[in-house]
Amino acid sequence: MSAPQTAGTAWRRRMVARVADEKHRTATALELFFDLCFVVAVAQTSAAFEEELAAGHVGSGVLGYALVFFAIWWAWMNFTWFASAYDTDDIPYRLLTVVQIGGALVMSAGTAAALQHGDYTVITWGYVVMRLAMVSQWLRAARSDPERRRSCLRYAAGILVVQTGWLAHLVVPGDLRLPAHAVLALAELAVPVWAERAANTTWHPRHIAERFGLFTLIVLGESITAAAGAVRAALDTDATFGDIATLVLGGTLTVCALWWLYFAQNASRRLGGFTTATLWGYGHYAVFACAAAVGAGLAVNVAQATGHGHLTAYGAAAAYTVPVAGFVLSVWLLHRTAAGHPTAPDVVHALAVAAILAATFAPAPVLVTGLVCAFLVAATCVPRERGGVRAAA
Repeated sequence: MSAPQTAGTAWRRRMVARVADEKHRTATALELFFDLCFVVAVAQTSAAFEEELAAGHVGSGVLGYALVFFAIWWAWMNFTWFASAYDTDDIPYRLLTVVQIGGALVMSAGTAAALQHGDYTVITWGYVVMRLAMVSQWLRAARSDPERRRSCLRYAAGILVVQTGWLAHLVVPGDLRLPAHAVLALAELAVPVWAERAANTTWHPRHIAERFGLFTLIVLGESITAAAGAVRAALDTDATFGDIATLVLGGTLTVCALWWLYFAQNASRRLGGFTTATLWGYGHYAVFACAAAVGAGLAVNVAQATGHGHLTAYGAAAAYTVPVAGFVLSVWLLHRTAAGHPTAPDVVHALAVAAILAATFAPAPVLVTGLVCAFLVAATCVPRERGGVRAAA
């Protein structure tokens, strides 16, 4: 674990910027705990999304899932980026982080109401609590880091203004809420771009890449947990393992392949500039959301195979193939953008995405998807690793 590079005691340290090229910088125990608590919100959102899909509420389910997951991803990413630059690990820092964890748990309690009834009251209050805690963190940084004070104050002011907007959003008439939500989401995305123009914060490329990788692992693990729960529920009824064998095999192949594809690249060597890092961080909305949706899609297909689903066969298949294709496409584009130039297996990735989407109409869509993903790993990742050359080298 890396130690904060500031003087003082555990009770209070000056929140000066950490060194961007600090050696042996790794995720702290607090950051890992933060991730584990956040995955509760991911799990609750994925479960509510699965219920909406299983009930046949595809349109409202997808929209609600996208809106709720934005809040989860954005709150997580902002803490991660701040911690990379200003983690002091003193008592005030830990307490404010605990407040954010509390907000995440409040959000998780409100996900079902948001997706199933369009009631965003609880999730909005949980989100605002987390973001106001970040305002306090940025004000601490502004006080202790004169060189980047303007940037820190911009972060604090921008976040505070947007949170006022989110609270006002709760009383906006129903037909205007979606446009208002879109405007506020764009405002959230604009705050870091505006703030960093004053002075760049000293985030650590290797630390950022590790943090995003760890959260990807956790979200993929949550998908496995959700799928395992669906399989167990099916076996507790009158289903046999033979009824869902292709789903289990295909789902296992898919998740293992998605893990392999994500970690086949060494992103930290490419996150050298703010523009590239911003695209990397913003692009992970699709990576995280698709990864969490894979488990929900597999659970829907298990329910469909055992006669408990309410979607058409193609609808259930699409609930799985679309997020898998989205994950593959997002990871491919992110690494391609970070590399700064087209890479050799571009055609292979494009064909694989098309094949995954086409698997929606195959007799065994989950199994076919898993086989396509395994082929993609064999065609793009294994040759590089056999030759001892990583894509980031």
